[in-house]
Amino acid sequence: MAGKIYRVGIIGCGGIANGKHMPALKKLPNVQMVAFCDIVPDRAQKASEEYGAPGAKVYSNYKALVTAGGLDAVHVCTPNKSHAPISIACLEAGMHVMCEKPMAKTTKEAQAMVEAARKSGKKLSIGYQNRFRPDSLYLKKVCEAGTLGEIYYAKAQAIRRRAVPTWGVFLNEDEQGGGPLIDIGTHALDLTLWEMDNYDVKYVVGNAYRKLADTKDAANAWGSWDPAAFTVEDSAFGFITMKNGATIVLESSWALNILDAIESVTTLCGTKGGADMKDGLRLNGEEYSKTYVNKPDLSAGGADFYVGESADPSDVEAASFYAAIESGGDPMVLPEQALVVTQILEAIYESSKTGKPVFFD
Repeated sequence: MAGKIYRVGIIGCGGIANGKHMPALKKLPNVQMVAFCDIVPDRAQKASEEYGAPGAKVYSNYKALVTAGGLDAVHVCTPNKSHAPISIACLEAGMHVMCEKPMAKTTKEAQAMVEAARKSGKKLSIGYQNRFRPDSLYLKKVCEAGTLGEIYYAKAQAIRRRAVPTWGVFLNEDEQGGGPLIDIGTHALDLTLWEMDNYDVKYVVGNAYRKLADTKDAANAWGSWDPAAFTVEDSAFGFITMKNGATIVLESSWALNILDAIESVTTLCGTKGGADMKDGLRLNGEEYSKTYVNKPDLSAGGADFYVGESADPSDVEAASFYAAIESGGDPMVLPEQALVVTQILEAIYESSKTGKPVFFD
């Protein structure tokens, strides 16, 4: 990615920006972070001091950052509620946008983002970094080669036993749009749809539960939560039927009485073979009248488009996004694909409220 130096802005300088986006961008030689925005000015200032290029600007309102201009791209790392308005404003101002997952709270907002990207001609991608893991990339090649045959059943799993995020606005329905389904279930669903290369949904049935949220002094990885502040579900499950007849079962939880917790994984079952991520990537099938299980060695090598010391998915995601901008090609995570994820999540919530299936089209 030699040549142009990209001037980049960070909108939202909280946990996901510090834990993922800014460290990854700092490793890219053709990226300079020159603008930082957060509603808490001290957070933006701290980010600027740690990651900013000389002369980096600090803002407390994203509209001021957009108006100031001079940026090639922006990373939107804010609560879900503001993903759409911020991303759309940046696209309309001529900036490429990497928006953290999920794409938006609602289908309507996500559709508006897709349209804004189309009209602007700028790149829009969503932060589904699990696609960039070595096991995910390898499995994608397996699927594209037809090794599994027709994939007609899949499981998308993001199951935590007791790991409710107690910081920020994760428990706030208005800010986030939901709980584990929209937070981590979205990763598992995106990964599954992408591996299957199937985005044509027929109907969705789902249930969201708030069964453990009122527990006081609960055991939890990050300390007990406040039941009064817990306004979202603690688990949610969906049954998704695709137009070609394939079935996807989506399981998500922050708190669930289950021992086999596993997060951001997929299980695929096809006519020629299957795959899961239960013990590393495992491929299974039948050959010469015998069943087999293969576990590829993923310890060496990286993504085709990224040469460097790190194979961290967040690093590869960032490098991939700027490689797409440089080449003029598509980012790996297309906004149209992320839109379908949002449509399914919204349908699960709606089905849970109405007790009825939600039909697409």
